[in-house]
Amino acid sequence: MVSVTSTLATDNPDQPSAPALALLNPTDAQRVEQALDYIRSHANGQVLDTQEPAIQHMLAVADLLAELRTDADTRIAGALGPMVFFDKHLENHMEARFGAEVGRMLASLRKLFKMRSMVGPNAARSAIETLRWADQMETLRKMLLAMATDVRVIMIRLCSRLQTLRHFTAHPDIKAEQGPLWNYAQQHAQETLELYAPLANRLGLWQLKWELEDLSFRILQPNTYKNVAKMLDEKRTEREAFIESAMQTIKDALLRAGIHCEISGRPKHIYSIWNKMRGKGVSFDKLYDVRACRVIVGTVDECYTALGIVHNLWQPIPEEFDDYISKPKPNGYRSLHTVVQDPTGKALEVQIRTEEMHQFAEYGVAAHWRYKEAGTDGYSGASRAEGAFEERIALLRQLLAWQKDVTDTLGEASDWAQDMQIAALNDHVYVFTPQAKIVELPTGSTPLDFAYHVHTELGHRCRGAKVNGQMVQLNTPLENGQTIEIVSARGDAATGPSRDWLNPTQKYLVSHRARQKVKQWFAQQERRETLDRGKAMADKELQRIGFTAQNQDELAQKLGYDKAEDLYVALAREEIRPRAIEHALKGSPADEGPLSDEEQIEIITRRKGQSDSKQSGVLVVGVSTLMTNLARCCRPAPPDPIIGFVTRGKGVSIHRLGCSNLAEVMRKHPERLIETTWGESDGLHYPVDISITANDRQGLLRDITEVFSRDKINVIGVKTESTRGVAKMQFTAEVGSGEILRQALSHLLEVDGVFDVRRR
Repeated sequence: MVSVTSTLATDNPDQPSAPALALLNPTDAQRVEQALDYIRSHANGQVLDTQEPAIQHMLAVADLLAELRTDADTRIAGALGPMVFFDKHLENHMEARFGAEVGRMLASLRKLFKMRSMVGPNAARSAIETLRWADQMETLRKMLLAMATDVRVIMIRLCSRLQTLRHFTAHPDIKAEQGPLWNYAQQHAQETLELYAPLANRLGLWQLKWELEDLSFRILQPNTYKNVAKMLDEKRTEREAFIESAMQTIKDALLRAGIHCEISGRPKHIYSIWNKMRGKGVSFDKLYDVRACRVIVGTVDECYTALGIVHNLWQPIPEEFDDYISKPKPNGYRSLHTVVQDPTGKALEVQIRTEEMHQFAEYGVAAHWRYKEAGTDGYSGASRAEGAFEERIALLRQLLAWQKDVTDTLGEASDWAQDMQIAALNDHVYVFTPQAKIVELPTGSTPLDFAYHVHTELGHRCRGAKVNGQMVQLNTPLENGQTIEIVSARGDAATGPSRDWLNPTQKYLVSHRARQKVKQWFAQQERRETLDRGKAMADKELQRIGFTAQNQDELAQKLGYDKAEDLYVALAREEIRPRAIEHALKGSPADEGPLSDEEQIEIITRRKGQSDSKQSGVLVVGVSTLMTNLARCCRPAPPDPIIGFVTRGKGVSIHRLGCSNLAEVMRKHPERLIETTWGESDGLHYPVDISITANDRQGLLRDITEVFSRDKINVIGVKTESTRGVAKMQFTAEVGSGEILRQALSHLLEVDGVFDVRRR
């Protein structure tokens, strides 16, 4: 197996970095060299927060990406990536110099670089902090999913993290396990084991995955790492001799069968060995894959033939056989795995695969995409510049499966469940707080949604917002990876939310939770105003009758209310009159019968004044506390022009202007009329009467009801009669608006035989 190593070019950074140019055509090699020259001239002397020289890190990442056989744009973006810490506009500058692809990848890297270690190693965390860490890691995974528009960006991030760990393990302070860099290294190592190594594994980048795990293990548990490495060294001579002999035996047997092959010993993965010893509770001697070799043949048929030959040479261990060719792993990995024993009982793991399977196993999703997109030119460095939708879906499936592996959810996810998860990705956006914490919001959310998510009071006080340091309007849709800072009012300046925030056309709030918080604030404000108004009425009445020292909770109970606040609300809403207080305290009869006409009109007039300014003295149907009812004679519905009529003890009856029944009342009792308008009617339905005249025929009623059904109109009443071949029908239907009604009337008129449709 080819080992992923890197030429750091630390001895002389001014010399060209040959590994970074491998497998590129002359044009692409020249572009990469130009990027490396830019780094040498602009990053020399810069130091990363890991105390690694920036130029060393950049050149090493370029080499790692070359070993993964990535395209020129990926190597350029990977090499330039750390410069985002020194240049706020790097992506714009590099887009002009190296093209849009590089600029886009650098912009994504800027976002991903924010997701560095946020808490210390697990051993140093309390139980509560561990739960918070788990939540944060889950959110980090979700954010990676949302930002996974290009696998190359994630490959760059993995290579960058690998180089950081290499630097840590080579640093004197790390070797001595002392100094501030030691704790910083442990944070990176813990994050790598929980986030980046599982991601590399899921994408099939096993070489990266193994080294990420081994270096993290070495940092987190140096003594255990040394013990496992020592056990491997003690057995090395014996193990190498055994493997060399076994490989020659297999090669000779395959040649006799006419199968040409390549055989190599597999390097040992210290972290994996320790995990197996710990997980299975076995000693080092009981591990079967400490001795291992890999057989690469030409075809799938030859894989199974080779398997049979190996099983004839040695005794197979049945429970250790895995056929990943007929049933590949979720990440696309394909190979035959078997474990055999020689006559002395020594175990040997044998992996058998084709060259294509081997390339995928070595380079994972990178190799797979080269095969798919560039055909036979893939291994010369060619690749398609822009990932298509199908590529994104394939990558998302890998990442979703990785997320499932890490979070240890229930069982195998079905294709349907994964499709649902993929669709769900488009329903969320992930943004940063100024403290680099990640917030998950519904897609389309605004800075105002963000403020209410962080804290209700911050939302109420929100007066402005900065996105990536720039002031924006509060209804600006947010995008993945942005940093949001809320500008809030303080002290007396905090006047609470605006009613405009609830206006759906202005799109200030997307999340239901935030809208509910704003509605609750206004409801509380209105209740407070109602209580203040009711209390003032009670105090005024008590002062008038000379009972200012009266306990108002006791007064409320005398009037049938649990507490004084309930009494205040009843007074403010004029469910009772202030004189009821006098009756309760002086023992006078409380029941005076219904309000007189004059009292009703006086109350309505006063309420008009109280509802005021906000409604310009107009009664709003469905909003005012007055009882209203829609007149049956004309059945008004929005947006009909309407007027209210004060009835005797039955509230306000709402009529359409022009209603014949209202004409006489307007002439005799104009003082009972009250200006009226519709309130917010979203989701409400109103009954209307529709008259239809048509030539009677069989199936007429069925055709008409189909129109109502198509227009999603509920019919609650029908009257029909037929005279001399003419059918007259009256339907009572529930509609949500006048526009819906007009459409229905138009559609009804198109029914065969119908010659007149009108609203009564």
